[in-house]
Amino acid sequence: MTSIGGVGETNSSISVRGMWKVYGPKPERIVGSELADLPRKQLHAQTGNVVAMRDINMDVAPGEVFVVMGLSGSGKSTLIRCLTRLIEPTVGTVRIGDVDVTAADKETLLDVRRNKVSMVFQHFGLLPHRTLTDNVAFGLEVRGVDKTERRRKANETLELVGLSEMGSYRPHQLSGGQQQRVGLARALATDPDILLFDEPFSALDPLIRRDMQDEVIRLRHEVSKTMVFITHDLSEALRLGDRIAIMRDGMFVQVGTPESVVVDPADEYVENFVRDVPRSFVVPVEHVMRDVDGEAQFSGSVSLGTKVRDIVKLVASSELPVEVVDESGRQVGCVDRVHVLSLIAGSEP
Repeated sequence: MTSIGGVGETNSSISVRGMWKVYGPKPERIVGSELADLPRKQLHAQTGNVVAMRDINMDVAPGEVFVVMGLSGSGKSTLIRCLTRLIEPTVGTVRIGDVDVTAADKETLLDVRRNKVSMVFQHFGLLPHRTLTDNVAFGLEVRGVDKTERRRKANETLELVGLSEMGSYRPHQLSGGQQQRVGLARALATDPDILLFDEPFSALDPLIRRDMQDEVIRLRHEVSKTMVFITHDLSEALRLGDRIAIMRDGMFVQVGTPESVVVDPADEYVENFVRDVPRSFVVPVEHVMRDVDGEAQFSGSVSLGTKVRDIVKLVASSELPVEVVDESGRQVGCVDRVHVLSLIAGSEP
């Protein structure tokens, strides 16, 4: 099988090859057969089987935020649970680091779940009779870490997610957003290499949801974890993902950067998904910049990764172009009003 998304298997935090999940009798007979192409209702009526996930190939690079997005029933939650065999794949392989998860014995699999990977779910699953400190320390307790050390680490992690001085509180004293922060702290406390998020913010109101998205963005820079994030919300996917996989009927329809998914949708299905997304919200200035043709004056200076929408005020307030610089501060180009307006209007400059 070929990898999807351009990350080589040898340097991936997560590598998936040829993964299927079929529910029902003798599921292996469905894999790769013509039966798998039948409409879901017809397949179930004819065989008693349901194909939840088909021929998934993916690589997630160290430190990457890989977002899997799709409607209900698309297979995205099945996928994330198969990564640690909370659900057993029908066929296929999953590697986490140097561990073949699909071939792992119980002891190795337990080690992966306890030490390499943590999950954050939509439902917080906090222990109501325990303090926040003890909730966050639960994974360390399971590991056998002594009480003093695990409480120290738990309180340190609560501070990291903005809940310092609240370790003695009980879950019922918190808002929904605060409870989800505790769930995030619990996942971080064991210092895993990988964080798996299964629609963790879908039950929160919009303002708290955005705050939690901001928290994930902040934490990914501070703690440098590899993240796989499941969502049905396109705006959330575009905000969080380094790459996005659009999933439909158990398959990946398109995998790419937020920019590529919006600007160059793979088919009509993806095009309908992104139809109402303003390009300026996801396209960086790098996409529309031009060479500097002797200009000595600029209305401002921005980095390559700056989104076009964030320079609209600059180009609106001055006829001068905006300078674009790389991470070292070296000038690499500029963006003018024509390029910005062309993008906003939906045409390429």
